Amino acid sequence: MSRQLRKARAPDAGAIHKLINAAAKTSQVLPRSLNNVCEHVRDFVIMEEESAVIGCCALHVSWEDLAEIRSLVVDEKQQGQGIGRQLVDACLKDAVLLGINRVFLLTAQRGFFEKLGFQEVDKATLPHKIWRDCMECVQFPDCCEVALIKELKR
Repeated sequence: MSRQLRKARAPDAGAIHKLINAAAKTSQVLPRSLNNVCEHVRDFVIMEEESAVIGCCALHVSWEDLAEIRSLVVDEKQQGQGIGRQLVDACLKDAVLLGINRVFLLTAQRGFFEKLGFQEVDKATLPHKIWRDCMECVQFPDCCEVALIKELKR
């Protein structure tokens, strides 16, 4: 099995969309439209195996010194093999290259991200996120996700 971690390209959008929305059915992540994935395809890194997308993760720049990890999904059959960590690490490296000082995320899987050095913060410290995305979310205001942030060393 040959796996490759790489930046997503426009033709990957359909596979990314399918992977994210399959995970959304079990409330692991929020669903995304194909249009949204296409518009943000440059944010994604993917793990592919034999030309199939088996994992994805996006780094979305929110502000000049702040970015968000979004839509981390690993195919159910491929979980537990370190793919999620590799995807997050790739996004963090990208953040450093972009000059980003802090990366945050909202998640119900806090333990995974805490092992990667993320620490809990009050959602009120992320007003750009709350007003831009959370207000539109079907789970707002009864969200079960916690906000985590990681300070990056450059």
